[in-house]
Amino acid sequence: MIEVKQLSKYYGQNDAIKAVDDVSFTCPDGQITGLLGPNGAGKTTTLRMITGLIKPRSGTVIVDGHDVTKDPQAVRRALGVQSDMTGVYPRLTPREQFRYYARFYGLKGQPLEERIQNIIDELKMAEIADRRAEGFSRGQRQKIVIGRALIHNPRHILMDEPTNGLDVLAVRDTRQTIRDLKTQGRCVLFSTHYMDEAERLCDNIAIIVQGKIAAFGTPADLIAQTGQERLEDAFITIAGAEGLEISAYARQRV
Repeated sequence: MIEVKQLSKYYGQNDAIKAVDDVSFTCPDGQITGLLGPNGAGKTTTLRMITGLIKPRSGTVIVDGHDVTKDPQAVRRALGVQSDMTGVYPRLTPREQFRYYARFYGLKGQPLEERIQNIIDELKMAEIADRRAEGFSRGQRQKIVIGRALIHNPRHILMDEPTNGLDVLAVRDTRQTIRDLKTQGRCVLFSTHYMDEAERLCDNIAIIVQGKIAAFGTPADLIAQTGQERLEDAFITIAGAEGLEISAYARQRV
């Protein structure tokens, strides 16, 4: 379980920019939690504080009893993080890249090789597992990024807009991977701009607006609370209540 407790992060002179302001929500094991919000709402900052990459101004995150402000290394070991596609080495094969990242977690020998093969099988990478990544499609690189996040077999997975920029088939594969992670009993937290994606995948959704949680609940709850028929319309109603102009990008559906 991931517990976000009164998390805040301010920037600028006299803390004028409240990127994240007293945010709290819980992500249970065996469920998918979505983090939705307009551009600049504080989603990525929140995810980075959960991973320990950014130190919060106040509040904390608890991951299976580990406090990110007191023991960030333990939290990082408990998390698998898919962010962007930096760090995909074009001259290495996926198998070599998984081996490289696994060693940061102390994995070695036969258990390591078995874990690498499990990832290759799970992500259906057999045809590309031993090819250099140079020339890989964005979807193929995304599989490397997800695979390296899973290599140490974490119970908690964070994903920052995992389907952004992917083609239809790669989006479908990535969404199925997210469902599979839930089936395995893992705790999944991911951010997205795509309303239908959140509605299909998420057990719970946290809507963040101007650094604050504006609403939290199941997709059905959020739709019912706003009197709308679709999550997209519920999202716009909730964000609009905070006086925001919603970007066209945030309204896109795939």
